[in-house]
Amino acid sequence: MKGRAIDLKRWKRREHFLLYRRYAQPFFSVCVEVDVTRAWDRCHAPGGASFFLASLHRMLKAANATEAFRLRIRKRGVWLHERVAVGTPISRDDGTFAFARFEFVEQFDRFSARGESAMARSRMRKTLALENAAADDIVYHSTLPWLRFTSLTNALPGGDESIPRIVFGKCTQEGGAKTKMPIGVEVHHALVDGVDVARFIERFQVELNSFE
Repeated sequence: MKGRAIDLKRWKRREHFLLYRRYAQPFFSVCVEVDVTRAWDRCHAPGGASFFLASLHRMLKAANATEAFRLRIRKRGVWLHERVAVGTPISRDDGTFAFARFEFVEQFDRFSARGESAMARSRMRKTLALENAAADDIVYHSTLPWLRFTSLTNALPGGDESIPRIVFGKCTQEGGAKTKMPIGVEVHHALVDGVDVARFIERFQVELNSFE
């Protein structure tokens, strides 16, 4: 895994890190709505791309551009990944799901093609977990397309697991003009502050607005 260890002695968040490491429940969550009108309209036009993959790609671009979302707790401190992928559940024909991993690439066409292949493999796989399930160079993602939620919590394993969780909800139109989507973000406070989540959301919105 490419990246580097954080020098905790010189890290400006050292005190914050040590404080929230002691908490029994150190994660906090934020739910907001983002405007997906441009991406939604282009994806649902004739010959358009998958909105699922388009929104996932834009989210992953924003996550990689937000340094705090690439930080992970390790036994000896904190590691900063150079790049993170996204892991998301893919539904199977029997009503269950399997996890798929999507590596980040800048070009959406390449991301989409690789994503389609990853989803096809996951639907055929008999096991739930990924082969390298212990890797933490990833952001966990899920979609609740049935619910326009206003709050959210995720199942958490405990210990020093510090991977961000990002969940998309049901897209709905407002007044026949704009299409909005709720997004839940749950992060470990020893690594991520509210301002980091705000910057991530801002970057995600910019990416959605620039989708072609």
